[in-house]
Amino acid sequence: MAIFRFKALELVQSRKPLEVTLPSTKVSEFYGSNVFGKNAMKEYLSDEAYESVMGAIEKGTNIDRKVADQVASAMKAWATSKGATHYTHWFQPLTGTTAEKHDAFFEPLEGGGAIEKFSGSQLVQQEPDASSFPNGGIRNTFEARGYTAWDPTSPAFIIAKELCIPTVFISYTGEALDYKTPLLKALSVIDKAASEVCQYFDKNVTKVISTLGWEQEYFLVDEALFQARPDLLMTGRSVFGHIPAKGQQLEDHYFGSIPDRVTAYMREFEIESLKLGIPVKTRHNEVAPNQFECAPIFEEANLAVDHNQLLMDLMHKIAIKHNFRVLLHEKPFAGVNGSGKHNNWSLSTNTGKNLLSPGKTPKNNLQFLTFFVNTIKAVHDNADLLRASIASAGNEHRLGANEAPPSIVSIFIGSHLTSVLEELEKKVKNGKLSPDEKTDLKLNIIGKIPEILLDNTDRNRTSPFAFTGNKFEFRAVGSSANCSSAMTTINTIVANQLIIFKKSVDELIAKGINKDEAILQILRGYIVDSKRILFEGNGYGEEWVKEAAKRGLSNIKSAPRALEAFVSKQTMEMFERLHILSHVEQEARFEIYQETYTKKIQIESRIIGDLAQNHIIPIALKYQNTLIENAKGLKEMFAAAEFKKYSAVQLRLIAEISDHISVIQDSVDKMIEARKKANKIEDAKKRAYAYADNVKPFFDTIRYNVDKLELLVDDEMWPLPKYRELLYTK
Repeated sequence: MAIFRFKALELVQSRKPLEVTLPSTKVSEFYGSNVFGKNAMKEYLSDEAYESVMGAIEKGTNIDRKVADQVASAMKAWATSKGATHYTHWFQPLTGTTAEKHDAFFEPLEGGGAIEKFSGSQLVQQEPDASSFPNGGIRNTFEARGYTAWDPTSPAFIIAKELCIPTVFISYTGEALDYKTPLLKALSVIDKAASEVCQYFDKNVTKVISTLGWEQEYFLVDEALFQARPDLLMTGRSVFGHIPAKGQQLEDHYFGSIPDRVTAYMREFEIESLKLGIPVKTRHNEVAPNQFECAPIFEEANLAVDHNQLLMDLMHKIAIKHNFRVLLHEKPFAGVNGSGKHNNWSLSTNTGKNLLSPGKTPKNNLQFLTFFVNTIKAVHDNADLLRASIASAGNEHRLGANEAPPSIVSIFIGSHLTSVLEELEKKVKNGKLSPDEKTDLKLNIIGKIPEILLDNTDRNRTSPFAFTGNKFEFRAVGSSANCSSAMTTINTIVANQLIIFKKSVDELIAKGINKDEAILQILRGYIVDSKRILFEGNGYGEEWVKEAAKRGLSNIKSAPRALEAFVSKQTMEMFERLHILSHVEQEARFEIYQETYTKKIQIESRIIGDLAQNHIIPIALKYQNTLIENAKGLKEMFAAAEFKKYSAVQLRLIAEISDHISVIQDSVDKMIEARKKANKIEDAKKRAYAYADNVKPFFDTIRYNVDKLELLVDDEMWPLPKYRELLYTK
């Protein structure tokens, strides 16, 4: 194994940047060239079919079978003109990755020969095997049927001569088995709820679109070193590894010069992304060594989610061409920054207005405050659900570490907006405002919000949910996560809150209270109710943990316990009332998420035991035997007094190695026994708890002692590539 490590290092040193052929045209000339978007549809579809598809995209109208046949024929003609030979329904099951089953366009003809064929029925619906995907007990193993159904709001695209058609995935009995279905429902609900509230301010608003701009963090590791680390190969993270002398403490990697090999890789995946209409715009070094980030321009949330899933797949495939492996795990290396996927969320109208961006008039700023305060109230009332939406085995390693937001959900809005809310609370009482109060409110408080945001709104990297000028940034989302979970949750809770808000305002208006005063009265109540979740300080500090406990805020560190919020009475009622997910679907997802957590911790436990017993302990014993032989030789050469003097180092090392080996073996034995007991538990929730409480705690103990051995054992004998090699070899 040690020989493999050093051969891998020699191979890495010989690497050169891969030549990337850049398009000879401007980005604007090839952007979206592999997407069946508006331009392609205009070219290949009849006017009738084009209008029908656009109606489905913009208004949610149905596409009839005749038009579907036209779209399928046009889509096939476009795809085959670009060399495509197969098509697939591209969907997002609850595995966390994407799925696809490829079928050829050709169909044999009677008497010989074949034709390329693709019908409307094949476009609209397919029937993959649903039993082999996570279903949380909705389907029995022997009941295999499930359906994928075309999502016309996300355009088809071509990858590697395959026409990919974005679809939803449901069971034979109609339950959602994917991430996309509830997201689409949540987007529809937020559209209706927000549009109705907008009517208080602008009668021209008929549609509200949820937007998302994600920031994707990731690590790169050389392929050879990756293959020499079974833990990276199996789990995506290093279960062992002592922090190097130089980590990220100098902060010199952040925004630094990008290595040539990495730049070549970035160029290629950016080019391929742009061809697929993914508007990647930003790239840079992140804080930790060998950590990087890319980010696109904001898009409609459903499309942004699809593009992020597509990008992650592209990143993996293209990395291999450049002799890299991408690590999207939330905490691949201990002691340095983990990776998140910041979800920047906002709402925009068909009139071009960002509802979380103030305007030039008090009226527009009151609209801004309405959506701003309602979002705060929604997060306050559903903080545990928001925490559940980002709960995973990987994120459990990251949240609360030195660079990540804690498990406590809080909101940062900046000191100046805090003062605005405080002024609103003081001035708006139960009753009418005096003329002087109205003037002061409109001109000196609400009227000056644009200036406040322009000049004074800062960012808080330690906040899990921060307002950053014209959007909220949900920083706690994990780097490997499907954004749908967080986006479905945010849009659902805000929609629910807006529905409650409108009902309350309408009731006050019905009592004869002026509309603006009614709005301000309700907002004041929300400000008072939601105060405890607003926090401007350092979310990484222990002081905040204590302060949050005093405020009554949850600090749910365990992923299985955080997931409980998915099946709380409040969540179940809200999701079913808004037709996002039924009780059956919620309970099924809860079981799937618990099982996924269990399986990932189980895999980590197995690889820890394997590496410890089959790689680390044997090498430590081998080096210890070398020391023993050395000590024996010294004893033969020197008298007792001299032997004690000259063998002190060897004897100390022999004892230290024995101590560490003993703790490692004892802990591994106990971990395996705890795992066996946990595996016998039939209930998914109780089994996940057993893994979290009884199996995972051994990880740190085993790691601590293995990492100490790494510092004691001869470097030439150590079997695993070390952090200094993984993080600093380009």
